Amino acid sequence: MAGGSSVLIATVAAIIGLGVGAQILADRFQLPSIIFLIAAGLALGPGSGLVLESALVTRGSFGSSLPAIVGLSVAIIVFEGAFHLRLDNLREAPAENVRLVTVGALIALLATAAVTKFTFGVAWDISFLIGALLVATGPTVIAPIVEVVAVRDRVEAALETEGIVNDVTAAIAAVAVFKLIMNPNQGNFPTLFVERLGIGVVVGITVAAVLWYLLRYIDLSPGNAPQNARLLVLAGALVAYAVANYFAAEAGVAAVATAGVVLGNMDIPYEENIAEFKGDVTLVVLSFVFIALAALLDFGQLVSLGYRGIVVVVAVALVIRPVLVFVSTIGDRFTTEEKVFMSLVGPRGIIPASVATLFAVEMQTRATELREAGMIAQADQLAQGATLLVSVVFLVILATVVFEGGLARYLADYLDVIPMRVLVIGGGRVGRTLAGRLEERGENVVIVENDETQVEAARNEGHTVHIGDGTDTEVLKTAGVDNARIVAAATGDDDANLLVAQLASSKFGVETVIARANDPDNVDAFEDLGVRTISSTLATAQALDNAIERPALADWMGEIGRSGDVQEVEVTNEELIGRPIREIGPDLPSGTLITLVARDGETRVPSADSVLEAGDRITLIGQKEGVREAMEYCSR
Repeated sequence: MAGGSSVLIATVAAIIGLGVGAQILADRFQLPSIIFLIAAGLALGPGSGLVLESALVTRGSFGSSLPAIVGLSVAIIVFEGAFHLRLDNLREAPAENVRLVTVGALIALLATAAVTKFTFGVAWDISFLIGALLVATGPTVIAPIVEVVAVRDRVEAALETEGIVNDVTAAIAAVAVFKLIMNPNQGNFPTLFVERLGIGVVVGITVAAVLWYLLRYIDLSPGNAPQNARLLVLAGALVAYAVANYFAAEAGVAAVATAGVVLGNMDIPYEENIAEFKGDVTLVVLSFVFIALAALLDFGQLVSLGYRGIVVVVAVALVIRPVLVFVSTIGDRFTTEEKVFMSLVGPRGIIPASVATLFAVEMQTRATELREAGMIAQADQLAQGATLLVSVVFLVILATVVFEGGLARYLADYLDVIPMRVLVIGGGRVGRTLAGRLEERGENVVIVENDETQVEAARNEGHTVHIGDGTDTEVLKTAGVDNARIVAAATGDDDANLLVAQLASSKFGVETVIARANDPDNVDAFEDLGVRTISSTLATAQALDNAIERPALADWMGEIGRSGDVQEVEVTNEELIGRPIREIGPDLPSGTLITLVARDGETRVPSADSVLEAGDRITLIGQKEGVREAMEYCSR
């Protein structure tokens, strides 16, 4: 007994150690950690079996506890992903998001099942089980990708929403199919699916409501309140999973996802502490589960799939995925390049891996029982289905994670879907207001701030915040200054603003650098050093002067940012070059005007006969949507 315990402890310690190492390597090479986790698992499992007499990690290493360990780990992982999903972000593409998790998921299910059926010639029930599991992309593989690849919010929101929702629906759909495989007399698919989804949603909402009440109105011991809040939320996630699963198998996944989304979008104290703690716990359990499941793979089974396995992978990744993305994103909210990127980035993750492994164990156990009962044909069919299930699912996971996860950044660069970042240094009122106005125009804004109060305020307003000192070059690098088009130093400290501006301009070569001068006496000093400066005092005085002398202009300027907009864009559309403005005006959206033309360092108000030249920068004024459309038209 002692020897067995020692081996188990050593195995768990090795897995966790390799998991931490995988995370460090992922950060070092800016690649999704899943790639390194799977590699570590293969090294401990089938890889070690090629060198040693027996593999270091086998199914027997965990005994009968593996299903429970995997189940609870999945609960934590799904809850953490759902907790970070902000419903406000879904407004970026609401119709497209809905279609991705409905029409898109249905296409993935039916098409994958059909390909599996006709490629391997297996029964429809096994084909649908594989199809259901491979619907799930999952936050565990999407989140690391969008951390490395800073795509636009609408793309990130769509991928994350798809991952979280499809994780839930795929797991429940797979369970419903699995129940019918194991016992065809248990009911029908729609009933089993709706029952588990409904139970999960009810339990999840209930647990989230209880947690919210406890966090908001119950004294959690002032001295240890943040710690107690973290532990309370962790316990709540596990309770939601357990209670829902008590009523119906795999309803727990829906419960933790629902609880995570609901609680994450509520106003709760210690939210930042909870998020950081959940993130750390998730990294540990994610590392453990991925390495452990990868270690249980059998290379021989994967190889036995042959060319048919490759056919399924190619169909899932390069045919079915693009079809469902383009069908789900009909319209002009996403660019063609963004649609192609989303089509090529849909790696499968922890849900199909874990559920397939657990189903295969149950199917093998059932096959043994059938064989002992003399039902050899049924037993062989079920055992073959179990082997095919694990092999196909893991082959798709391996291929999509390695190739799609590993190549995501290069695909994004090639397709030019990574928007130039805007760094706002300082998360005070000025910085947050500026960030909000820029984000409304579609800019990819990151606030850099080290004050915890300001960080929390900025995140509560929905801004992306990088924690750190904006005057530190390493902080600027990790915040994305190398990919920044604009850096705005907006702190209340003129010395800090000057240093930030100089670093951004001289060290990192940022195209546009602007600094806030809190003391008007510093404006000349800033500009003598080549820093474009905005004086808070002078800007306020000018606004007051406009309100006194030019009230109509002041009112109109106040309207900018609500319904109106003013934008500057470089003319690159060859259809506009060499044409006078009087001819171009009718081609612009109604109510949108060209008010200024900048050329060769000079800016002037154009006449109707002014002819645009290549490289001209024009200022557009009008309603928000009209200005945005005009910018796209002029910069084609």
